Amino acid sequence: MILKPSFPYQLYLVISEKDCLGKDFLEVAEKSILGGVDIIQLREKNTSTEDFLRKAFALKEITDKYNIPLIINDHFEVAEKIGSAGIHVGNNDKSPSSLRNELFFKDKIIGYSIEYLSQLENVNTELSDYLGISPIFNTDTKKDTVTEWGLEGLSKIRSLTEKPLVAIGNINSYNAASIIKAGADALAVVSAICSAQNPEKAAYEIKNEILK
Repeated sequence: MILKPSFPYQLYLVISEKDCLGKDFLEVAEKSILGGVDIIQLREKNTSTEDFLRKAFALKEITDKYNIPLIINDHFEVAEKIGSAGIHVGNNDKSPSSLRNELFFKDKIIGYSIEYLSQLENVNTELSDYLGISPIFNTDTKKDTVTEWGLEGLSKIRSLTEKPLVAIGNINSYNAASIIKAGADALAVVSAICSAQNPEKAAYEIKNEILK
């Protein structure tokens, strides 16, 4: 059994160039770190491996500067090539159990999206470092989700597992505290930071709600 590192990251930015609505996504990432983001995931859909790699290398320069872990969404080749801190996968991606068999991912952070309660009993959950509870509330940034968990669903999952839970889906400074209270260990935020006029201020306000 793999010894799982603790997951001490409370504010988790999920970023893509598209979600930054024309702003420089690297600048948004840096500002968010200054505002209190603890970990960043690069999630680029419908782009070439070459483009994903280019963005990942550029973002890693910033995350390394601030000693912030960089997680790559889905794309294990990109994660390996840039030497990321880890990877986040869903049900249609390479599984955590497969990834753990590869040398690079043996000791890396692996996040796993939970869409059904039955997933809590599988080996992939056991081999993951944290569970992405997706979505808490439906959101326009991710349309391929199955279950809108809500606060009750999150509380139910909390009662069934000791794994760190990272909540995602339409999270902002107004609902952050209630999501933490319902059982989340961390909040993953997309639009509330990426599309904000002032990403640093937006991150600061959400982090403040987490720490209350």
